[in-house]
Amino acid sequence: MIVADKNLELVTLTERQQKARRSRSIAIGVALAALVIIFYIATIVRFGHHASALMPTSLM
Repeated sequence: MIVADKNLELVTLTERQQKARRSRSIAIGVALAALVIIFYIATIVRFGHHASALMPTSLM
């Protein structure tokens, strides 16, 4: 079993470092959301053409 050291040294960030960390986190989140949207649109476009060819032109 691993026992954690109770005398851990905690790093306190300055206000500037906290703002930089928050800015990086927001930038990573926006980039991730943009990639998800791009992949979603690419999937819809790619399968959209195939799906329209599979659908019947007239219902009898």
